[in-house]
Amino acid sequence: MDEARLPDETVLGMLAGRLSAATGKPWQAQDGIAKGPGTLAVVLRDDHTGSPGHLDLDFVLDIDSPADTTIADCVSGYGDTAEEAVERALQTWLDTTGSTILELLTQDGSFAGHFGPGHPDGFPGWHAIHGAITGWGTGDDHDAVQRWALQHVLLPHLAPALKGTFDRDDLIGVKAFFGGGEGSETAEIRVGGEYHEAGSLALADLDWPRPAVGVSYARTFVLLVHHESG
Repeated sequence: MDEARLPDETVLGMLAGRLSAATGKPWQAQDGIAKGPGTLAVVLRDDHTGSPGHLDLDFVLDIDSPADTTIADCVSGYGDTAEEAVERALQTWLDTTGSTILELLTQDGSFAGHFGPGHPDGFPGWHAIHGAITGWGTGDDHDAVQRWALQHVLLPHLAPALKGTFDRDDLIGVKAFFGGGEGSETAEIRVGGEYHEAGSLALADLDWPRPAVGVSYARTFVLLVHHESG
């Protein structure tokens, strides 16, 4: 694909449409953001990759107080055209990152799952909301990593590497993206939108499948809502 990035207003319009459909409430692209009901908004940040399918998205719970209420993430999509790539990126973001934040707002299990601070599959000491696990790839084992991730919990394995590294006590966004194929693999943890080296190494050490033919990738997102120990 050799196309220019779509105009920001086009991307925000596409995003607003998806959020309106997901929530049943009106979202609109206006003033450089996707504006939702009340104080909700999503900000499309400046492109830093040069890829038309890469988006940096900040979900802001209170647009009047963004410093403490912003959950940052980035996502990439692929396709034969820039529009296809953006559509896929937005759907991936909504299925993983977006779903955890919408679940935070609804608290009824309709968008994502909950793990309490003492749950064996959760993050010790934190209430966690776990988004869907998406996957893509090529070849007969294109969904191998996604299937593995659905059968193996990640949070207890990542917690030791992440513990004590957060810069605030609530609304910590953790993205996991991992997979690959013969001779090449990716294992990336981002916390608050920033690459987390120790977490990424812990993810790389897990025994998720490495297909001999083709490639397979998985992505998920967890929102650590607040610390509850003590």
